[in-house]
Amino acid sequence: MSNIRRLCVYCGSSGAVEPQFREAASELGARLGAAGIELVYGGGRVGLMGLLADAALSASGKVTGVIPARLRDAEVAHTGLTELVVVESMHDRKRLMAEKADAFAVLPGGIGTLDELFEIVSWKQLGLHDKPILLVDIGGYWAPLRSLLDHIVINGFARPQTRLLLQVIPSVSALMATLSEEPAGLRKTDIERL
Repeated sequence: MSNIRRLCVYCGSSGAVEPQFREAASELGARLGAAGIELVYGGGRVGLMGLLADAALSASGKVTGVIPARLRDAEVAHTGLTELVVVESMHDRKRLMAEKADAFAVLPGGIGTLDELFEIVSWKQLGLHDKPILLVDIGGYWAPLRSLLDHIVINGFARPQTRLLLQVIPSVSALMATLSEEPAGLRKTDIERL
């Protein structure tokens, strides 16, 4: 995946979460900035989103935020970004973020993060893109989701190949190692298929 120049990151806008999740967002932002990988994200200044963007900017990274006009105030749009794109709707936001990105990483988050994750996975399943989707499982946060996806497959609502639409990554360090490797060089210790 060494051709990844722009990473779309989905994550929560809440800051009232465990320190490990805040630390992961800050670490990822800093490491993206240091690696010269542009961050594409939801454009907020609060919660994990804000920590992620601030850390990338502090590391001289390029950061593009995409936020709907209606959420500009609710999510407190980040005004210090390299580029802030204000769009009409959530659909426009997700479409533009997907177009700008070479790959997707999903940090812990809530309903909005799940919405973004499921839409981009659905688009991949439908063949609308073939970009990597990396579920960053900080502290086992995504374990219930992984169980649910297994349950969906076991009950026949999805094919077993559905598990291959996502890669589970255990940490920010493993994510960065994955982003810098050639596709044939991915380490099984760093990536687990659903």
